[in-house]
Amino acid sequence: MNTQQKDLSYFRLRLQELLNSSFPEKAHDEKFIHQRSSWATNAYEGAFRSGNPVEQCDYIAEYILFENLHFSKFDTIFQVVCNEFDTQMADEELRPFALKIFSVCEAIFENYKLTDDFAYGYEFDLLYTELTGTIAIWIEENGLQ
Repeated sequence: MNTQQKDLSYFRLRLQELLNSSFPEKAHDEKFIHQRSSWATNAYEGAFRSGNPVEQCDYIAEYILFENLHFSKFDTIFQVVCNEFDTQMADEELRPFALKIFSVCEAIFENYKLTDDFAYGYEFDLLYTELTGTIAIWIEENGLQ
């Protein structure tokens, strides 16, 4: 029997978990996942060989692994759906609906400079309002299907 060995490294699994939950648009990007987990592994090993404590090695590796993955478009859309439209659908329908509406809302994010701390800035409120309006219009035109 010919079995293909999979890379189940700690960093790959950590990254895959984050992508599955918060960055579904990147969850199947094998090149990205492999590259980031490889960089994190190499950074950890290099930091460890240089005599850094394990906590510092973890910090360095996680900084590389999760760089530019702190602000999630999907989490923002999911937050809007949960806060503004939760009375229109059952709880178990919220995430699938947010996944479905993601492609409709994605263009809105192009009007904003998204950084890791974007959610804490004043423009986040504008984005939130724009997403709410877009989703409301989409539901009005298409229903919840």
